[in-house]
Parts: sequence; structure tokens; C-alpha cells
Amino acid sequence: MEEVKLIIDSGANEKASENLTVVPLTVTIAGKDFLDNEDLNMEEFLASMEENTEEGRTSCPSIDEWLKALEGSKRAVMLTITSGLSGSFSSAYQAKQIYEKDNPSSKVIVVDSRTAGPEISVIQREIKRLVEDKSVRFVDIEQKISEYKTHTHLLVILQSLHNLALNGRVNIAVAKMAKMLNIDVVGTASEEGKLEPISKVRGMKRAFKELLKLMDERKYKGGPVIIDQCNNEKDANSLKEKILALYPKAEIVIRPMRGLCAFYAEEGSLMVGFDDL
Repeated sequence: MEEVKLIIDSGANEKASENLTVVPLTVTIAGKDFLDNEDLNMEEFLASMEENTEEGRTSCPSIDEWLKALEGSKRAVMLTITSGLSGSFSSAYQAKQIYEKDNPSSKVIVVDSRTAGPEISVIQREIKRLVEDKSVRFVDIEQKISEYKTHTHLLVILQSLHNLALNGRVNIAVAKMAKMLNIDVVGTASEEGKLEPISKVRGMKRAFKELLKLMDERKYKGGPVIIDQCNNEKDANSLKEKILALYPKAEIVIRPMRGLCAFYAEEGSLMVGFDDL
């Protein structure tokens, strides 16, 4: 297979590399725009969220930004954060149509991850494996990605519902009560690609116990795990140790969240991505 360009948006918490282009989203808090790229000052960003009392918003990459990322490619795969939270997929798909029209010999695949953060990265790594497999035809990749996505999972632990409340996703009174009672929310990505709370527990120890139970229910077998943390490396390492106690051969990577995921999940949160293969 000829070289395939891999493109992803910043909802995956990935860093750009030689073989991966990251297109940033924008988060607006109290009228100030934060571009979700590697220059984002997370300390300032999180402080702005904490102090904010108004609804924030996110903006997906423009069609032109996706087109710029596609420049020079004959084959490309673009993977976006769930369309349930962002217009990133729609923007990327429109860019694909324009690019293929202007470059008739090109072929671009656009994938709606239906998720966020580390689960997107789990899918991205499978895409990378597929494009590097000389026995796999490019025309078959889209179907193979679709099949693989049925085996990937995202679980989250939220320590604050402040920003979700400001943006109308949970009741403000519920968010205040959860903070007062030290209640953590354990959730997942729904089939529609939106946050789906599963349980409410008091304290991180119980949250870990619930998360490990949910991993087992989702048939996790000890494969690679990605833990993204928002200014909470301590709990991320504790969770890593608990997973390794049950699955000693698991390969676990801990990463910092970028702006988009931190906007929705907030400080102290953990996002866990894995597959069941």
C-alpha cells in the first residue's frame, strides 16, 4: 500500500508526530479563545474554567484547516471526536469531498470515532497498524475500522460537574450537591457518542472499584490501556497499579489531557480507553 497520511483532531489528546497530523479545536471561555494545540497553557486554561460562571463553547476545525492537513496526500484517513459533541466530523467530511473533487486520483476516509480522548487513540493505533500492513488494501480499511470500533471502550471518572452544569448537560443543583458530598461520576460514551453516566460513588477508591468492574463487564482481557488525566497524575498512577494487579501483562500509558477533553471532563478527571480483543 502506498503511503497513507493519518490525521486526527485534538479531541484525541494526541501529540503530532512525523506520521500523525493533529488539527486543533478551539475552546471559548468567558469570551476568550483557547486554541487546543501543543502551545496551550493548561494551567491558565484550567484556572479560567474554574473561575468561569458562564456557558463556554467549543468550535470545530474549519474545512480549510482540514484541507490544509490533507495537502499533498494521495491517500489519507481522518479520525474525529464524536459528532455527538462536535461538528468536527461534518467539517472533515466536507473537506474530504472538496479535496477529492480537486484531486481526482486521491482517496480520503473520514471516521467518526463516536467517542473522545483515549478511545480515539486506541482506534487510531489500529488504523496505523492497518495502513502499515501490506496485505490490507486501502479500500478495505474503512470496513475494518468499523468492525474494530465495536471492540473499543471508554470509561471516565469525573470529580467535578461544574462545567457540564454551566453548559446545560447536568442540573446545576446536582453539580453543587455532588461537589459538596465528594461524589464522583463514573461514565462511558453512549452509542450516540455522548457522555452517559453509569454510577455515582463517594470517593476515588470506590470509583476505581466501579471502573474495574465495568472493564471486566466489557470483556477486557489485559491488552493495552490508555489513561488520560486532567491534572491528576497521582490517581492515574494508582489506577494503573490496580489494573496491573489484575492484569500483570497489561501495557498502560498515562497521558495528560488536552484542552477539549479537559473542558468537558474537568480537573481531576480520568479517561480510560481500551479494547476487548
